Amino acid sequence: MKRSGKITVLLILLLIIGGVFGYKAYNDPLNRIKRTGVIRVGTTGDYLPMSYYREDTEKYVGFDVELVQDLADDLGVETEYVKTSWPALMEDTLNGKFDIAICGITITEDRKETALMSDAYLENGKTILIRIEDIDKYKALDDINKEEVRVMVNPGGLNERFAREYLPQATLIIHENNAEIPFLIGDGEADVMITEIMEAAYYVTVDDRLAAPLISEPFTHGELGILLPKGYDSVLNYVNGFIERERENGRLDALATSYYFR
Repeated sequence: MKRSGKITVLLILLLIIGGVFGYKAYNDPLNRIKRTGVIRVGTTGDYLPMSYYREDTEKYVGFDVELVQDLADDLGVETEYVKTSWPALMEDTLNGKFDIAICGITITEDRKETALMSDAYLENGKTILIRIEDIDKYKALDDINKEEVRVMVNPGGLNERFAREYLPQATLIIHENNAEIPFLIGDGEADVMITEIMEAAYYVTVDDRLAAPLISEPFTHGELGILLPKGYDSVLNYVNGFIERERENGRLDALATSYYFR
C-alpha cells in the first residue's frame, strides 16, 4: 500500500474512533442532563417528612425535595418528578424511567449490587409508631410479635421486609398508601406501624394521638442514599461530590434540624 493510502486509512480509523468516543461523551447521562437542562427524579411521594406529594398544590415537599433542588441548582438544571412506588422502585430505576430516585431510600447491599447508590446523606433506622395510650405496652419486638397485635406497613419496601422477618407471629396488614398509615394507627385500624425514625418523629408532631417510644433506640441503624440506574457512574460521582459539599457547608445539618423533630 502506498504511503498516501496508509495515511488515508489511518485518518479514517481516527475519525471512527473519535466518532465513537464523541458519541459516548454526548450520550453520557451527566452530559445529557446538562444538555437537556432537566434531571428526572423518581419519588414515591408518600413519605413525610422526606418526600410527599401535596394534591392541593400539586407539588412535592420534604427534606429530599429540598436536597434535590439544591442538586438541580448545583447542576444548573430543572427538576422533573416521575411518580414511582416502593414495589416498582427498583424496576423503574433499572428501566431508566428517571435519572435518580430519592424518597428516604435506605442503602442496602442488595440495592448496591442491583443498581447504584450514592454515599449516605442522612442516618436512619427502624422504629415503631403507636397510639399514645399504648406507650407502656410496646417496649420491645417481643411485645409486638404476637398474633393479637396488628402491624401495618406499606408494600414492597424494607418496612414490609422487616415486619415479615422479625414479627412473624403478628397480624400483618399491608396498606398501599404509606402516608395514610399513621392516621389509621391513630384511628385504631391497626396497633403498630413499622417505620423509620424520621417519619415517626414527624408524625408525633402533627397527630397528638401518636407516640414513638423507641425512637432513640431504633431496631436497626441505616443510612439514606440516592438510587441510580446502572451505567450512571458519571452522575453518581457528581452526586457524591455534591453530598460532600452539602455536608461541609452545613446544609445537611440545617435540613435535619428543620425536618427531624425528636
